[in-house]
Amino acid sequence: MSEQQILNYTEDTIQTLEWNEHIRHRPGMYIGKLGDGTQPDDGIYVLLKEVFDNSLDEHMMGFGGRIDVEVNVELGNVCVRDYGRGIPLGSLVDVASKMNTGAKYEAGVFTKSLGLNGVGIKAVNALWSSYIIISYRDSKGARATFSCGNLLEFEEFDAPDEKPGTYTVFHPDETLFKNFHYDLTIVQAMLRNYTYLNTALTISLNGEEYRSKGGLLDLLAENMVRDPLYEPVHLIGKDIEIAFTHRDAYGEDYYTFVNGQHTSQGGTHLSAFREALVRTVKDFYHKDFEAEDIRMSVVGALSIRVQDPVFESQTKTKLGSKDMAEGGPTIRQYIGDFVKEELDNYLHKNPLIAETLLHKIQDSERDRKSMAGIRKLAKERAKKTGLNNPKLRDCRIHYNSNHEQAADTMIFITEGDSASGSITKSRDPNVQAVFSLRGKPKNTFGLDKKIVYQNEEFNLLQAALDIEDGLDNLRYKKVIIATDADDDGMHIRLLLVTFFLQFFPDLIRQGHLYIFQTPLFRVRNKKVTHYCYSITERDAAVKKLGDKPEITRFKGLGEISPDEFKKFLGEDIRLDQVRLSREDSVNELLEFFMGKNTSFRQDFIIDNLRVEDNEV
Repeated sequence: MSEQQILNYTEDTIQTLEWNEHIRHRPGMYIGKLGDGTQPDDGIYVLLKEVFDNSLDEHMMGFGGRIDVEVNVELGNVCVRDYGRGIPLGSLVDVASKMNTGAKYEAGVFTKSLGLNGVGIKAVNALWSSYIIISYRDSKGARATFSCGNLLEFEEFDAPDEKPGTYTVFHPDETLFKNFHYDLTIVQAMLRNYTYLNTALTISLNGEEYRSKGGLLDLLAENMVRDPLYEPVHLIGKDIEIAFTHRDAYGEDYYTFVNGQHTSQGGTHLSAFREALVRTVKDFYHKDFEAEDIRMSVVGALSIRVQDPVFESQTKTKLGSKDMAEGGPTIRQYIGDFVKEELDNYLHKNPLIAETLLHKIQDSERDRKSMAGIRKLAKERAKKTGLNNPKLRDCRIHYNSNHEQAADTMIFITEGDSASGSITKSRDPNVQAVFSLRGKPKNTFGLDKKIVYQNEEFNLLQAALDIEDGLDNLRYKKVIIATDADDDGMHIRLLLVTFFLQFFPDLIRQGHLYIFQTPLFRVRNKKVTHYCYSITERDAAVKKLGDKPEITRFKGLGEISPDEFKKFLGEDIRLDQVRLSREDSVNELLEFFMGKNTSFRQDFIIDNLRVEDNEV
């Protein structure tokens, strides 16, 4: 430390921030990334969830069977109305604006609740430019109006016609959430998950109602892109529900929940289930199967309710709790005992399903053994080459670490030295890696997994991601395809998506695969530079600058200088997530886009070809 730094460290440098100032100063501590609404983990959805979770906690305590949500996409406003008990009127302001204030510290009021830290709606309040919360109780009402966490008005009033409950209206602060836009498909998917876990609950989104009678069975049915090999196993007990089956595909896929929270990164409960499934199946068949053969192609859903759950971050995407409740069994023990008894009973009572499951495990075992020699040679070849080969410019932090920046890790898959060089020089070496392809990759449609090991490039890519045995060891949160904005670049993008769809579909199902968007045009004069991602944006920039500004059309990533590239790799990075919905059949998608060049596909391309200003 320099002498000047020591001299500058005085009483005047010590600051005490108000609660809302701290949240606004460090929003990532409370909601993760801010985002613009294009991704499910963007801040506007995290905060919507915080408000909704309070309403859900009321329902879970037996108060209110309906929650109404209105999302105005054009204005960016959200309204949430529940029909629970309503917040005590005199405490409304404190509950909305005083940290560590709430009723969920008292187990007699809320048990096995989701929001336990007294932080959730305070973060909403602080980060919203407009936040109005109204409570109705005993024919009375109270309204508190805030802006950026600052109380503007509070009033109590008579409300004889209003049912008890809470009504919240909020709008994100556009100085923090820049260019945000609500995606209703993301909101819909989030709210649908709640209905699967609460079969007595009706949720209305912009007037459309959602409910579930089958619970987790409905969740599997809605999310599976192909028919299961056998009717899903459905097990329900006190504070636990499990549904699972196998499909004809690679990998494992799980949907896990704790007290209604979708734990997208799993946690102790998922680890316990995977372990219990393997142990129970081995015991039932009296065979020492390999764990990977039992779990290969499984798709499952798990929901548990835990007293005072501990999550690994404020965004609650990964469970860290060890115990079901203070003084109670461990989560591992509880889930292990439940699966051992209930699954064993189920398989004895359903011999046809037990037989189908056995055949599936044996098929996976045969496939694994037939691949053993090829995998061994491939691993030896990769070991000789090493992960520090010219194809991979690695980063220092990885997703499978416990580092606080693990969620920011990403790898760019590029083509050619020029593109990879520009990204490498511009990237953050702590969390951004680069993998360079050598020309166009092979079309893997219709090929078996041997090609992954026999093709050096695919083998090294698989090794770089560390996904050979599933996604448990995935080294990067985001796998980003970064290609030129020309015909060859689009073709390479399609070939890579085909590769992941064919052999690692869980990478897509679990939201890890993205397409990197770089600007197509640079429009500038001597004072101002605009980067434009479409012809429409280009024309708007030209009109704004006037006087015939300089226009550059970027066709390759290598044409963008490293200094410029830095602008596109930071907070303003534009990524399109590759998603699979229930309507998307992997086989049909691959057959249509990568199969034989049929006249039907040619007609589709012609009918959907878009031409703007003589440019496609």
